[in-house]
Amino acid sequence: MKPLRNPGLWLALAFTAAVGAWPAITQSPSSREVTFTILMAVGLASSLNILLGYAGYVSFGHIVFFGLGGYVGIYLVGVLNLPFFVAMILAGLSSGLLAFLLGKALLRLRGAYFALATIGINEVARAFINNFEPFGGPIGITLNFQIYNNYGGAATALWMTYGTLVVVTLIVLFISYMVKSSKFGLALMAIRENENAAEVMGVVTPNAKTWAYVLSAVFPGMIGAIFFFKNGHIEPHDAFRLHMSIEWIVMVMLGGFGTVLGPLIGAAAYQRLRGLLLVSSLFKNIQLAVAGALLLLIILFVPAGVVGWLRHRFTKLRRVLI
Repeated sequence: MKPLRNPGLWLALAFTAAVGAWPAITQSPSSREVTFTILMAVGLASSLNILLGYAGYVSFGHIVFFGLGGYVGIYLVGVLNLPFFVAMILAGLSSGLLAFLLGKALLRLRGAYFALATIGINEVARAFINNFEPFGGPIGITLNFQIYNNYGGAATALWMTYGTLVVVTLIVLFISYMVKSSKFGLALMAIRENENAAEVMGVVTPNAKTWAYVLSAVFPGMIGAIFFFKNGHIEPHDAFRLHMSIEWIVMVMLGGFGTVLGPLIGAAAYQRLRGLLLVSSLFKNIQLAVAGALLLLIILFVPAGVVGWLRHRFTKLRRVLI
C-alpha cells in the first residue's frame, strides 16, 4: 500500500517504540512511570485529534470515554473476574458504543454549541456514576490486591500494563495515519473546512462525523482501563476531570492539529512542561492557568502548531512531517 511507504509514519512509530522500550532496557521504575504518563498523553491526544484535528469538532468532554473505560475495565476485572486484556477491549468498545449513541444527537450541533454540549455530557456522566451503586457510587471501586497475583504479582503487573500502553499508543498512531491517508480522512477534512460544501460534494456528513467520534472514543476507553487497573482504584472525581480534556486540546493544538506527528510532539512537550510546573513552588498551583495561556498564545501566533510551522519553514520536510 502506497500510504505505508511514507517515512514519517515509520519515524513516528520508531521514535515511540524506542521511547517505550527505554524503561524496559534500563529496568528503571522511575523512568517507566514518567514514560507511562507521556505515552498515555500521546495516545489520548492522538485519539482526540481524529475528531478535533481531522473533522474540526472541539470536544471538551472526551474525558467521559476515559472515565467510562476505567470503570468498565475495573468492574469487569474486580467484580466479574474477567482477564485484564478482555476487560480492556470491552472497555474500549463500551466507550465506542457511548460515543455512537451520543454522536447521533450531539453531532447535529456545530461549533460552540457542540463544545458546550460536551461539557454538559461530562457533568451528567459524573453525576450518574456518583449515584450508580454497582460502580461503588461516590467511593468508587478498589481492586483486591490479590487480583494482581493472576498476573505474576503487583510488580510484574505494572510492567504488563506499561507494555500494553506502549502497544496501544503505537496502534493509535498507526490508525491516526491510516485515517488521514484514506478517503474517510479526506471526508473528515472536507467537513472541517466547510461542512455545507462537503455535503454538496457528496459526503454523508452525519455518518462520517459519528464514526470519527466513535473511533476517537474507543482508545481513550482502553487507556482508561489500563490506567485505573494500574492504580487499583477509581472514583468519579478522578475519572471525570474536565481539565484533562482541556489539556488534551492544548496538546493537539501545540503540536499541530490535523497531523499525525502533532499530538505526539505536543503531548510529549506539554507533559514535560507540566512536570516542571508541578515541582515549582511558584507555578504548581496555577498549571491550568499556564495551559490556558499557552493555548491562547498558540492560537494567536502559531495556529498550525509546531508541525505546521516546521512544514512552512522547511518545505523539503513536508513528506516526513505528516
